[in-house]
Amino acid sequence: MEITYHISQLDKVAEHLWREHKDKKIWAFYAPMGAGKTTLIKTLCNNVLHCKDIVSSPTFAIVNEYSSPEEGSIYHMDWYRLADEQEIVAAGVEETLNSGHLCFVEWPERAPLLLPKDALLLQIDILPADERRIFDKSPE
Repeated sequence: MEITYHISQLDKVAEHLWREHKDKKIWAFYAPMGAGKTTLIKTLCNNVLHCKDIVSSPTFAIVNEYSSPEEGSIYHMDWYRLADEQEIVAAGVEETLNSGHLCFVEWPERAPLLLPKDALLLQIDILPADERRIFDKSPE
């Protein structure tokens, strides 16, 4: 799966991703700063999963929890500020990943060994003219 899109098409991209991958409980978003990880997760939560909470970056909180009528609890994690796998485990994210609830993870490269083998690994690349490319980089 690979999708090239303009930022204005984010709703359709989020709907497509959910349709194709809603069986996955852990979604890991690999992308450079400013690529739109949080914006895509916000679109998924608000427009596709109809979360009742304000969806925002968990950069300082590490984990935000949202409530969705479709999915129940959804966890949104940002591992950017955490130094390594030990610090991430100490922050309690391992329990969250194993909760059985939908988890969206930003900056998963900080502790890739914590992700289950069946996690959805999504790469977002920045292209010219406000375009992005997203593709599944999960091992087959």
